[in-house]
Parts: sequence; structure tokens; C-alpha cells
Amino acid sequence: MSEPMNPSPTTPGGVAPGAEPTADDAPGADAAPVAPATAGIPDDLRAAALDRQRRLRQEPRFPGGPAADPAGSHHERRIRSFQPRRSRVSPGQQDALERLWPKWGLDIDGLRVLNLPELFDGLPVVLEIGFGMGEATAQMAADDPGTGILAVDVHTPGQGNLLRLADRNGMSNIRVANGDAIILLREMLTPDSLDGLRVYFPDPWPKSRHHKRRLIQPEFLDLVAQRLRPGAVLHCATDWEPYAEQMLEVLTAHPRFENTAADGGYAPRPAFRPLTRFEGQGLDKGHVVHDLLFARH
Repeated sequence: MSEPMNPSPTTPGGVAPGAEPTADDAPGADAAPVAPATAGIPDDLRAAALDRQRRLRQEPRFPGGPAADPAGSHHERRIRSFQPRRSRVSPGQQDALERLWPKWGLDIDGLRVLNLPELFDGLPVVLEIGFGMGEATAQMAADDPGTGILAVDVHTPGQGNLLRLADRNGMSNIRVANGDAIILLREMLTPDSLDGLRVYFPDPWPKSRHHKRRLIQPEFLDLVAQRLRPGAVLHCATDWEPYAEQMLEVLTAHPRFENTAADGGYAPRPAFRPLTRFEGQGLDKGHVVHDLLFARH
């Protein structure tokens, strides 16, 4: 069995709906305890330091840019589709975040319902959950300017890079959403409002005890079926064979979805899905990529 070519470009640290981390999920659970960094510090100073750390985690990294925790504590945190990732943001990405986020970005706060026709000037809208650094998303938007792409991720450099690509190439059919895609689907989108959903190379969570964290689960499909219009296609792709098998099983069993592949199996990669850099590297190593395209009844 091959290693996944891109273990978490789409739903970083993904937690499937209904799952919550348990004690055996914690890395290094059997390791010896480590003394906290605040050991030996007076209680008042320790409390002040912890409060400052909490506030920093909740504050946006860039003026007017994506919020650190857009849903805050006003929505249940148990069913996350991701775990936030932080890494270095380049000057170009930072510039794009500060200039373009007010125009093309939105935080998933769960406090409002989006008017997609207004947001995308009447275009049909496809939701993409997880887009890595955004190159494939930008290519699909350029190839199909008549379709709006609502691209969701929590990776700040990727958000900035996708905004930069959209601006550089004059694409106005992309909106970048920051936060939990589950909250977006559940709280902020209306029934039958989406013309498609793309989930490319989600975290495979290969360990058996972590399978509950996988995004493609029956409960997730129940929610997705409510938001896709009849005939809209859910398109998944993965290079992790056991996850591909699970996807095929749960999608085939769901009463609201029908396989578009005539033989009831995997589909060839459609021309509109670009070959990503990660995918190309994996194919060079002999990995097998499976596409699944299921239409909503």
C-alpha cells in the first residue's frame, strides 16, 4: 500500500462530523509528562501569560484578514472538518490577504446565511473543501469563468496564495472562505444552493483509530445532500486506497447519491480537474489516484 501523496492539502487534520478526539488520539500519549513552560512562575503572572496566549490565538494575523477562530465558542466545536495550521506567510501572500480579503474573503462564523447569487453575481456556485496552495482551484476558475468557486480552507498561506493568483489573473469568480466547512454547510448555506462540491485529496487518517475523523462519512453526506441542488455532482479524489474504498462504499449506500460511472466504480479523472503538483509527484512514485463522481438525486 502506497503512502498518500498529499496527506492533508484539503482538510488539514480533518475531523469527520460526529467525531471528537479521544485520549488515544493524542500524539505521544505514552510519553513521560513534560513540565509546563509556566512551572515555577507566580500564579498571577502565569494567568496573565495564558490569557495573552489565548487572545493572540483569537486575533487575526493580518489587518482586515481572516480571523483566527471565526466561529469562536458560539458553535459546537466537536464536529470540526479540520484542525488549524499555521506556517510562514510570504510577503506576496500577506499583501494579498490585506488587500483582497475584504473584497473576496469571508470568515465562517455561523452567524449569517450567505446569499450566493449576490456573492457571485448570479453565477452557479461549486463549493471546494480544502484547496492547499490554490493552484488547481485557480486553474479551474480560469478554465470555467461561468462558474463561481467558493473555496474553503484554514491554511493561511494557501488563502493568501489563492487570492494572489485570482488577482494576478483577473479572476472574479473565486471567493475564499476561512474556517470549518461543516459550519458553513450547516449554518450558512440554504437548501439546494450549490451546483457542485469538490473534495480533493482529503486527509486519509490512515490509522484505524482515526478513521472516525475522515470527512466522507454518512452524516456528512446527509448534510451535503441538503445543500446540493438535484443533479449536482459531489466529486472526490484520493490516492489512499483504503479511503477510496470507504468513499465508494458510503457514497454507493447513500440513498441521495448515484454513481455517474457506468460500472458503479471509480471514474476517470475528468478534464476539468487539473493534475496537481502533489498528484504528479505521487504518480511518479507509482501511486494510484481514484476519482469518484456521484450525482445528487
